[in-house]
Amino acid sequence: MSSRLVGVGVGPGDPELVTVKGVNALRAADVVVVPVMDTLERGRAEATVLHHVTGQKIVRVVFALNERTDRARREAAWDAAGARVAELLREHAYVAFATIGDPNVYSTFTYLAQTMKELLPELVVETVPGITAMQDLAARSGAVLTEGTEPLTLVPVTAGEAALKEALAGPGTVVAYKFGRRAAEVAEALREAGRLQDAVWGSALGLPEESVRPAAELDGGALPYLSTLIAPPRRDGGRGGKL
Repeated sequence: MSSRLVGVGVGPGDPELVTVKGVNALRAADVVVVPVMDTLERGRAEATVLHHVTGQKIVRVVFALNERTDRARREAAWDAAGARVAELLREHAYVAFATIGDPNVYSTFTYLAQTMKELLPELVVETVPGITAMQDLAARSGAVLTEGTEPLTLVPVTAGEAALKEALAGPGTVVAYKFGRRAAEVAEALREAGRLQDAVWGSALGLPEESVRPAAELDGGALPYLSTLIAPPRRDGGRGGKL
């Protein structure tokens, strides 16, 4: 029988936001792989998983999560991580991979699954959806993500300032991921687009160090890398005005 690799979304950090299906998948797996950087510090995915399974089931695998400039080093790290997960899949019928947020939204699991299908063509790959940071931030801040016919645009600020400005010029809500290191530029883009007043940002959602603040309070200082921003459009039409 073919082995199974299941990417499990474990949400943005709050262990209570892992779905029932996600918890069941983690507990049913023979091993649960969690990604760590080469510094080997415990990541958010591992910390969340430990609320639901024992540490004996967890296998830490180093990924080049923080490598963006040295492609050769990044590719070598991916190959090494893929080889390690392939070993686990040859030993176990069911391997889960825990990823923060959702496994199909800017997730390490996407690249791992591609690598594993090349190494093990008969492998069965599945995903279990997870709560995203934008959903959690909307709930914690009271921000409404969409109304009526409004579009929703998700932009990783690592894609550059131009992509963010283009989205802010549109008619719907803009969500910016990974904007912490470019907070000053993001604040200025919001100001130029007339969206600063209603925007909110958050980091470490569901964790003791959680911060949820109005974007108008951004002072140009660097924020945690995984900070999330929600910038709703103007809604002047009253209830149902965007229908």
